[in-house]
Amino acid sequence: MAQNHSFDIVSEIDLQEADNAVNQALKEIQQRYDLKDSHTEFILDKKEKNISINTKDDYSLKASIDILQTKFIRRGISIKALKIGESEQASGGRLKLKIDLQSGISKENAKIITRLIKDSKLKVTAQIQDEQIRVQAPKIDDLQTVIKLVKDAELDFPTQFVNMK
Repeated sequence: MAQNHSFDIVSEIDLQEADNAVNQALKEIQQRYDLKDSHTEFILDKKEKNISINTKDDYSLKASIDILQTKFIRRGISIKALKIGESEQASGGRLKLKIDLQSGISKENAKIITRLIKDSKLKVTAQIQDEQIRVQAPKIDDLQTVIKLVKDAELDFPTQFVNMK
């Protein structure tokens, strides 16, 4: 019987790297002349997988998000993992905002990926397993084609390919 090859498509975020990115962003904000009086706070909640920002005004908020995104990119985390919420008023006329860290592939997103793979007409199978997708094929070349297909799909969430067998 022919050996089947497989890999998993996942959407994971390294929370330690996210923590490093948040700390670096905070350090930069505290050193920047135009932001150091904003008393900006970032709180990373690893359990809930989100970042809360509390800052002085709209300018500080936009600058803080830009700096945070730059730090995420430098640490190898896709900014597609950041789901930025709406800003709202906080006490003392300040602004607060929550950024969710997208982790795991939702059922809707998994269906998008499996449909993409089915439509490719490749001889592969794609199974949704919890928050990831297992892709199997007799030929390793077909798996590599699937990886390219998913990478080129311009999805609005990050994907990684793991457990290649």
